[in-house]
Amino acid sequence: MPGADWRSEKAYPDANKAEAADIAWEWLRRNGEYQRDYMALAMSERSRAMADHFRQQWGLCFRS
Repeated sequence: MPGADWRSEKAYPDANKAEAADIAWEWLRRNGEYQRDYMALAMSERSRAMADHFRQQWGLCFRS
């Protein structure tokens, strides 16, 4: 939600329904180090090893 005031309850009307993964994602996407690493990965010629390292470093897993 670009431009949302994270301190405003109105910006997150469904926060009481959020699951742990939702809250974790909100924290992670605001993390400056994660943003830096993500941009480095996105701008590089991605290798499988680089993507695997990124996922392991940030504790990410994706459903197939």
